[in-house]
Amino acid sequence: MKLQKPNTPRRVFFFACAVLLLAATHTFAQESSSKPDGNSPSVPSATVPGGGPDSALKAVLSAACSQNQNEFARFLTARNKEAFSRMTPQARVAFMKRFVLLNEPGRATASANPAGRPIIRCSTPDVSTEMQIGGTELRDNIAFLPMELRDTTDTTGANVHEITMGLVRENGEWKLLSLGLLLLDLPALEVEWDAAEIDSTEQKAIEALKKVAGAVETYRSKFLRLPESLANLGQPLHGAATAEAAGLIDSDLANGMKNGYAIRYVIVGASTLGAPAKYEVAATPLQYGRTGRRSFLRDSSGILHAADRRGAVGSETDPKLE
Repeated sequence: MKLQKPNTPRRVFFFACAVLLLAATHTFAQESSSKPDGNSPSVPSATVPGGGPDSALKAVLSAACSQNQNEFARFLTARNKEAFSRMTPQARVAFMKRFVLLNEPGRATASANPAGRPIIRCSTPDVSTEMQIGGTELRDNIAFLPMELRDTTDTTGANVHEITMGLVRENGEWKLLSLGLLLLDLPALEVEWDAAEIDSTEQKAIEALKKVAGAVETYRSKFLRLPESLANLGQPLHGAATAEAAGLIDSDLANGMKNGYAIRYVIVGASTLGAPAKYEVAATPLQYGRTGRRSFLRDSSGILHAADRRGAVGSETDPKLE
């Protein structure tokens, strides 16, 4: 979702956001507590990590800037955090990018404007964005914080994005609830996002098979036999490459998992020596229908096959991949 600058006044926008979120609070009834807000005099700010919703939002934006998935997940409600953990790494990164409008991981720095409002700057080698957080408006366990997001080169403010962020207090801690008028209901959105990612993850599975096959052939040329397992193609813990760890593929592939697919390498026949030795490499979705639908196989003749086998390992009888 591309953040758009709203045409409605801030009060009208806030009212619309409040109606939507208050109508949805029953969804989060079991998640949020009934304790007073962390900024209330009856509750010391130290009982709420960061001191309140503005500090929580600063931490969210900093984590999104650096694409730190673990830190970002700390500020999701329990329900959304569980769904976030099931998303592919690529989908999680794509989701965090929506908060800072930057494609590459950046470095976050915090400051304040002359009025004392928090500012988070997210800097990458090519571009930087700046997010200024406005005053908090509280409604029981829900907080709304207006935010202005702009490119730091936009000195006139011609392309400033204005958006209201929603947070909900869950077990005494502030968690993300909304991005503008978009309620963050990740369980409802994850299937849609997974479907959008499937084409990409399937293509990466094909690339992984080709990479493994290329590494196997390089290994065969150097050691005059096939590797016994994918681990033999992985990176050495220390020192130079050896037959036990030839340094030909990354650690994910060496462990048999890459981009939501399980990678399986099998020696075909009894011999592992020389050019006649044969092998197969298969890629199977770790979660069928979510990280991929098709299973892929590079057979012992080097031909690629692909078919929807509902999560089962591919076969050489599957259609050839053109």
